[in-house]
Amino acid sequence: MTRLTVAQAVVRFLARQWSERDGVEHRLFGGCFGIFGHGNVAGLGQALATSTEDLPYRLSRNEQAMVHTAAAYARASNRLSTLACTTSIGPGATNMITGAAGATINRLPVLLLPGDVFSTRVANPVLQELEDPRSYDISVNDCFKPVSRYWDRINRAEQLPSALLAAMRVLTDPADTGAVTLALPQDVQAEAYDWPEELFERRLWHVPRPRPERAALARAAELIRSASRPLIIAGGGVIYSEATAELRTFAETYGIPVAETQAGKGALPYGHPLAMGAVGATGTTAANALAREADLIIGIGTRYSDFTTASRTLFADGTRFVNLNITGFDAAKLSGLQVVADAREGLTELAGACAGWSTTESYRSRAAELSAAWDAVVDEAYALDGRPMPQSAVIGAVNAAAGDDGVVICAAGSMPGDLHKLWRPSGPGSYHVEYGYSCMGYEIAGGLGVKMAVPDREVFVMVGDGSYLMMAQELVTAVAEGVKLIVVLVDNSGFASIGRLSESVGAERLGTSYAYRGSGRYDGAGLPVDLAANAASLGATVLRPDTLTDFRKALEAARAAEETTVVYVRADPLLDSPSSEAWWDVPVAEVSAAPEGGTLRASYESEKSAQKPHITPG
Repeated sequence: MTRLTVAQAVVRFLARQWSERDGVEHRLFGGCFGIFGHGNVAGLGQALATSTEDLPYRLSRNEQAMVHTAAAYARASNRLSTLACTTSIGPGATNMITGAAGATINRLPVLLLPGDVFSTRVANPVLQELEDPRSYDISVNDCFKPVSRYWDRINRAEQLPSALLAAMRVLTDPADTGAVTLALPQDVQAEAYDWPEELFERRLWHVPRPRPERAALARAAELIRSASRPLIIAGGGVIYSEATAELRTFAETYGIPVAETQAGKGALPYGHPLAMGAVGATGTTAANALAREADLIIGIGTRYSDFTTASRTLFADGTRFVNLNITGFDAAKLSGLQVVADAREGLTELAGACAGWSTTESYRSRAAELSAAWDAVVDEAYALDGRPMPQSAVIGAVNAAAGDDGVVICAAGSMPGDLHKLWRPSGPGSYHVEYGYSCMGYEIAGGLGVKMAVPDREVFVMVGDGSYLMMAQELVTAVAEGVKLIVVLVDNSGFASIGRLSESVGAERLGTSYAYRGSGRYDGAGLPVDLAANAASLGATVLRPDTLTDFRKALEAARAAEETTVVYVRADPLLDSPSSEAWWDVPVAEVSAAPEGGTLRASYESEKSAQKPHITPG
């Protein structure tokens, strides 16, 4: 038996957990982020400060940010490793909820260890305690329940082993992972207990690769062999399962074009003859044209978000779906034929089952022609110049600077859509855009997590001024940790994407520009805000190129630098990127005082009439 406090036991246990897939072992936890205060300083704070275990502690500047960092680290590790995050009770804990939601929505494992109120209740109400007249058992940590894949509160030391094992099960389950929350009352954290030695032995968690059920595989192969215009939609599951080689072989063998979701971008590298690029509301015209004409969609590792399906207007009536996914929940979407399996195993077996069939040469030629036409559009968008710079030209310059070893990070605003359709990925892991939750503030924190996971790659964080102002402080963390980031800070004086969206629904760009209040609205002169100076004050090296040529040179200098560098550029918020020729469902007011309200509503109803339920016979 080993006598330790509950907090000390947690630290020792986490340091000895490993994951394994395909015979390769990984530390399950690359470290623990923590901001200490009332509720965890005497427990996990003391345990981490005195621990000799291999669980590095790192200081973040914001609780939400450290969860984003952990999620990005997990994604860049293909979900085989993650980080733990601990906070005080009250505001420290609830600050993590947004990050937890993002991790769970994106199916990324993170471990959250918020402090909680006294289990004994003798000092109630304590500082930061939520008092709920319905029950003394409710605290703010109950807010984590709907955004966690597993949640528990450790009210007695004896409960810890089973809770820890359950938490590890979820964190290493590719079909059921997300945020895991273990709420730790502060008095329980400090209690000592005699723990069995077995709890702290090195434990290896095998990450499975489920194979497809034989009958489902046969049905899928039959449907594929009967198709004349199939299209593959590759989602994040292809990347996480490291199935890109198998995807490429399958596509090449049978001549099936490949479109990609935000999470799946890079599944085929740019330049591959079957790579059609992004699909959906932020897609390429090539991928979307093939999607409209397809008689069969083969969805691999995708959850079919509204952006991917263009709010269910992209696919024709009668289109069939074969959905290869590790979760039955996602495989059942759009009434698809379900093949529940690991993407790599499923593709390998599906390849064998479809032998003797392929698409026609004319179909592949059409895909190549559509792709070439879109390439010309992107070339033109990348070559645009001006002061302020067009955002497409900014993206093109960063794309060139990233090369084969770069990773681009982004999350919210207009850039994720532009990146999805315009970015030319070098391969898996080169494109990291959080768009499941579209969480403003993810960018710099996420970049930190990616760089920690893949330190040999150059990380390019693209962040707009709106997102930067919400969460810039992790620049300090990057500087303190010696983690080099290249941050491209794009200033367009407001919220560009919502400005355009606002205009399209008759909301007249209300609240989307950063300016002095003028005649009742924020339509006065621009504000004297200097974001570049702000970044410098946080410890980053800052470059201020004024022209596109200077911007390219600044990116070269940032690559050559050893420290975190912010490249600040002004962009034109009114210059749109090339159209995807696809729609996204955002309701327009049925009655409106806006002069163009009736026209906008009529256009909305026309687009909405194309939505399809996709309820096809089994």
